Amino acid sequence: MAELDDIIHQPLRLKIMAALNALPTATGLEFSRLKKLTGATDGNLGAHIETLAKAGYVSVEKAFVGKKPQTTVIATAAGRGAFARHVATLQEIIAGKQV
Repeated sequence: MAELDDIIHQPLRLKIMAALNALPTATGLEFSRLKKLTGATDGNLGAHIETLAKAGYVSVEKAFVGKKPQTTVIATAAGRGAFARHVATLQEIIAGKQV
Protein backbone atom coordinates (compact mmCIF):
# COMPACT_ATOMS: atom_id res chain seq x y z
CA MET A 1 0.00 0.00 0.00
CA ALA A 2 1.45 3.36 -1.04
CA GLU A 3 1.73 6.09 1.56
CA LEU A 4 1.43 9.83 1.32
CA ASP A 5 4.73 11.71 1.29
CA ASP A 6 4.96 13.60 4.60
CA ILE A 7 7.26 16.20 3.09
CA ILE A 8 4.94 17.00 0.19
CA HIS A 9 1.68 16.52 2.10
CA GLN A 10 2.02 19.77 4.08
CA PRO A 11 -0.37 22.23 2.33
CA LEU A 12 2.13 24.94 1.37
CA ARG A 13 4.70 22.43 0.13
CA LEU A 14 1.97 20.67 -1.84
CA LYS A 15 1.11 24.00 -3.52
CA ILE A 16 4.79 24.64 -4.30
CA MET A 17 5.28 21.18 -5.80
CA ALA A 18 2.02 21.38 -7.78
CA ALA A 19 3.04 24.73 -9.26
CA LEU A 20 6.51 23.48 -10.18
CA ASN A 21 5.24 20.20 -11.62
CA ALA A 22 2.87 22.07 -13.93
CA LEU A 23 5.96 23.44 -15.71
CA PRO A 24 8.18 21.71 -18.26
CA THR A 25 11.16 19.82 -16.81
CA ALA A 26 14.07 22.05 -15.75
CA THR A 27 11.84 25.14 -15.75
CA GLY A 28 11.41 26.96 -12.48
CA LEU A 29 9.47 29.74 -10.87
CA GLU A 30 10.84 32.89 -9.33
CA PHE A 31 10.39 33.26 -5.59
CA SER A 32 8.10 36.26 -6.05
CA ARG A 33 5.85 34.28 -8.41
CA LEU A 34 5.67 31.36 -5.97
CA LYS A 35 4.83 33.82 -3.21
CA LYS A 36 1.89 35.17 -5.25
CA LEU A 37 0.68 31.69 -6.19
CA THR A 38 0.79 30.35 -2.65
CA GLY A 39 -0.12 33.46 -0.65
CA ALA A 40 2.77 32.71 1.72
CA THR A 41 4.97 35.22 3.50
CA ASP A 42 8.65 35.50 2.53
CA GLY A 43 9.84 33.71 5.67
CA ASN A 44 7.28 30.93 5.53
CA LEU A 45 7.84 30.28 1.84
CA GLY A 46 11.61 30.32 2.31
CA ALA A 47 11.41 27.79 5.15
CA HIS A 48 9.26 25.40 3.11
CA ILE A 49 11.48 25.72 0.05
CA GLU A 50 14.45 24.88 2.28
CA THR A 51 12.65 21.74 3.54
CA LEU A 52 11.96 20.66 -0.04
CA ALA A 53 15.56 21.40 -1.04
CA LYS A 54 16.96 19.36 1.87
CA ALA A 55 14.78 16.44 0.74
CA GLY A 56 16.20 16.80 -2.78
CA TYR A 57 12.80 17.68 -4.24
CA VAL A 58 13.74 21.14 -5.50
CA SER A 59 16.87 23.02 -6.46
CA VAL A 60 17.32 26.69 -5.77
CA GLU A 61 19.21 28.98 -8.12
CA LYS A 62 20.23 32.46 -7.05
CA ALA A 63 21.31 35.11 -9.53
CA PHE A 64 21.32 38.84 -10.00
CA VAL A 65 19.18 40.50 -12.63
CA GLY A 66 20.63 43.94 -12.89
CA LYS A 67 21.34 44.77 -9.28
CA LYS A 68 18.41 42.82 -7.87
CA PRO A 69 18.73 39.29 -6.47
CA GLN A 70 16.53 36.68 -8.10
CA THR A 71 15.79 33.26 -6.62
CA THR A 72 14.39 30.55 -8.87
CA VAL A 73 13.02 27.25 -7.58
CA ILE A 74 13.02 24.17 -9.84
CA ALA A 75 11.55 20.72 -9.20
CA THR A 76 14.23 18.02 -9.44
CA ALA A 77 13.69 14.62 -11.05
CA ALA A 78 13.41 13.15 -7.54
CA GLY A 79 10.86 15.81 -6.60
CA ARG A 80 8.80 15.18 -9.72
CA GLY A 81 8.80 11.46 -8.99
CA ALA A 82 7.81 11.97 -5.36
CA PHE A 83 5.03 14.34 -6.40
CA ALA A 84 3.72 11.84 -8.99
CA ARG A 85 3.67 9.07 -6.35
CA HIS A 86 1.93 11.36 -3.87
CA VAL A 87 -0.76 12.30 -6.41
CA ALA A 88 -1.21 8.63 -7.39
CA THR A 89 -1.74 7.75 -3.72
CA LEU A 90 -4.33 10.52 -3.38
CA GLN A 91 -6.09 9.22 -6.49
CA GLU A 92 -6.16 5.71 -4.99
CA ILE A 93 -7.71 7.07 -1.81
CA ILE A 94 -10.31 9.02 -3.80
CA ALA A 95 -11.13 5.91 -5.83
CA GLY A 96 -11.61 3.94 -2.60
CA LYS A 97 -8.70 1.59 -3.26
CA GLN A 98 -7.00 2.47 0.00
CA VAL A 99 -8.25 2.93 3.51
